[in-house]
Amino acid sequence: MNVSVQWEGVYPALLTPFTADDQLDIPLFEKNLQAQLSAGVHGFIIGGSLGEASTLETNEKIELLTSALAVSDGKVPVLVNIAEQATKQAISRAHEAETNGADGLMLLPPMRYPADARETVTFFKAVAQETSLPIMIYNNPYDYKIMTTVAMFEELAKLPNIQAVKESTRDLTNVTRMRNAFGDRYKLLGGVDTLALEALLLGCDGWVGGLVDAFPQETVAIYELAKAGQVAEALEIYRWFMPLLELDIHPKLVQYIKLAATATGLSSEYVRAPRLPLIGAEREQVLTIIETALAKRPVFA
Repeated sequence: MNVSVQWEGVYPALLTPFTADDQLDIPLFEKNLQAQLSAGVHGFIIGGSLGEASTLETNEKIELLTSALAVSDGKVPVLVNIAEQATKQAISRAHEAETNGADGLMLLPPMRYPADARETVTFFKAVAQETSLPIMIYNNPYDYKIMTTVAMFEELAKLPNIQAVKESTRDLTNVTRMRNAFGDRYKLLGGVDTLALEALLLGCDGWVGGLVDAFPQETVAIYELAKAGQVAEALEIYRWFMPLLELDIHPKLVQYIKLAATATGLSSEYVRAPRLPLIGAEREQVLTIIETALAKRPVFA
């Protein structure tokens, strides 16, 4: 039975941990999931960019989904990311996710081909019409070179299972633009760690996080304080967090965040080729950021 997706709160974009011989490290994955649940997150997203989706086999994505559903045990919804190049492939992944018990989907536009507005809307509609699962559109023109505009969302609003937007345009004005255009038709979740508090204060319903993989308690605290109107308290944690959050807006965010989560006991440094683990001065620089933050980590009662 599917868990209802409310599209509110903190949704970790989960890392995919690997073993030294490049297999899924399911025990470590489940350790991270348990830490996320204990901190009070509101959903899981598996197989995203941070989860090294482009290097995962289909059977591995299903194994991660099965594991996440078992750990969640109905406590929070489990979403599967769909990031395919062809419409036919995206529909197949959506069918597989639904068949294997996913509660919802996060859907990216086709990335290798810079589709125009008509093509992008048609792509999203084609996938949405082939599944009963609720969908969050990932709007990230900064990284994926396709902007889903207000006019495009007007077309997509005709499909009831397109319900939410991961707002990663890096233009905070777009939060207000979407609210002015649609009211509460779409749930909005901030998708850029370094703009997360600002997005929440502008009215976003949630936060799709990256550094939450390493620091779930701090991430949930910022969300809860922001929603409670305790802005000064949220800002204090956010300012401490910012050097770490900046690890999320780098091409090597996977390696950087895995290193941070390794420092907090929630991941390993292993990545899948063509990515390679950090070495030398770069590794030391990132470790310094992490260790400096850990030395001043907030203490929660």
